[in-house]
Amino acid sequence: MREKFLSFSTVGVPLDRVNVDTDAIIPARYLKTIKRTGLGEGLFFAWRYDMDGKERPDFPLNRPEYRGGEVLVAGENFGCGSSREHAVWALMDFGFRAVIAPSFSDIFHNNCMKNGMLPVTLSAAEVRSMIDALLAAPGGKVRVDLEGQTVTGPNGDIHAFGVASFAKTCLLEGLDEIALTLTSAAEIDRYERERKKATPWLFLDLPG
Repeated sequence: MREKFLSFSTVGVPLDRVNVDTDAIIPARYLKTIKRTGLGEGLFFAWRYDMDGKERPDFPLNRPEYRGGEVLVAGENFGCGSSREHAVWALMDFGFRAVIAPSFSDIFHNNCMKNGMLPVTLSAAEVRSMIDALLAAPGGKVRVDLEGQTVTGPNGDIHAFGVASFAKTCLLEGLDEIALTLTSAAEIDRYERERKKATPWLFLDLPG
């Protein structure tokens, strides 16, 4: 089980770039670990830090007005490039719960859903309007309502978005694929017992 995805309102963080690939999201040197924690420090590393390792003050994630924001609003084709799941882990470890963009890489989109992050696809015009508003008035709030499938921008504009019913249920209930399977544990146990009675030869321990 993981945390249920509930409606929330948060500071929106604008990333006014298109074709943000997974290598930009998390550099390859961070892929040595299979832990999902600690990756936030490497998020957008080349854009967040200069050659001396100091934060670039003009990058949105480093600006105090956007700190603590849990929704990233970016340009089209977000998450393109390699299929590294670490890209989603890094975004979540940093604190993001949703990414809004006009389009996503299919693999990145699926990785979001499998890990409990919501990828919201809106039209290019809607995203452009939201990014412009967040840049013009840093600290503006964005509300995400998964159950109602709407996003409310900093100007109060309400945008509807689509999401597959299965993925929506898993997010709302806080279920990953393993947890979802375990909700049927009683039925699985019953099936195994009945199979052992009906076909005991399938369950014999044969010499190695």
